[in-house]
Amino acid sequence: MNASILITGGAGFIGSALLHALNARGEKNILITDLEFDPEKERHLAPLHYQERMSARELLLALSQNDVRLSALKTIFHLGACSSTTETNRDFLMSNNFEYTRTLAAWALQRGVRFVYASSAATYGDGSRGMQDGIEGLDQLRPLNLYGESKQLFDLYARDQGWLDRIVGLKYFNVFGPNESHKKEMRSLVCKAYEQIQETGKMRLFKSYRPEYRDGEQKRDFIYVKDAVAMTLHLAETKSASGLFNIGAGVASTWLDLAKALFVALEREPVIEFIEMPSEIREQYQYYTCADITRLRATGYVKEITLLEEAVRDYVCGYLMPGKNLGEK
Repeated sequence: MNASILITGGAGFIGSALLHALNARGEKNILITDLEFDPEKERHLAPLHYQERMSARELLLALSQNDVRLSALKTIFHLGACSSTTETNRDFLMSNNFEYTRTLAAWALQRGVRFVYASSAATYGDGSRGMQDGIEGLDQLRPLNLYGESKQLFDLYARDQGWLDRIVGLKYFNVFGPNESHKKEMRSLVCKAYEQIQETGKMRLFKSYRPEYRDGEQKRDFIYVKDAVAMTLHLAETKSASGLFNIGAGVASTWLDLAKALFVALEREPVIEFIEMPSEIREQYQYYTCADITRLRATGYVKEITLLEEAVRDYVCGYLMPGKNLGEK
């Protein structure tokens, strides 16, 4: 039997969490792809179930040849991308994030396959032009880095082609949770700070370089990966949903809020050190993000979103402390 679901980036952070959620529903008829399969990503996949896996290069070849293994696909979750906000190779980002997405989307649309892809909240830049997820004002957004630009360019292309009436783009905000350890410097602060606290007894936060924000009071929309996956599945299954959607908690919390939740989960008194922000990222730094999830709610998504404190506790106590990934007993 050929796979009915394709997850690109299926061995990565959100991709493997999505695979875990689909398995929990009894779905195993899944094809996964990834750019590379490193040992840490192998751990993500070990307890999970899927039918077949192939590299991104093999997938592109299969698409061009109308490979029979793709003939039964009903849904594509395109989560595979370079997600580094510090990547400076524009050609690589355009190939990996823009061209790859365009090829997959065109193939899916020609065959009536449901196409759900990862955009990013990085497209909003400094947030001064708002963080509403409709296509109105899309041209006005100014990403702060090449990663955000690569995502923005596909959103614009999809709009101009009329594709956003038929596909779903997901603007993920600050997602954190199990299965992210392979992301190294791009891991969430929860993951990195957990290690800092275990090693040094304290947590490091960047100083603020804007007078309206005190140190540690820069704000982010933090969303637990389990909630992000639930939203992703809802939008894939809601056939009337199309266009761009914010995937966030709809709440802006400070880094100090996050730090407090982490120390509470560890049952320790907070010890925080403020450090200088590297000069190379100061101009690209977002001081405030908050997802407007009105459009998501309007599609019928009614689940409550996990509170930050509860999400951090579940992540720390259920996964980081015992050293487990999703699906591991």
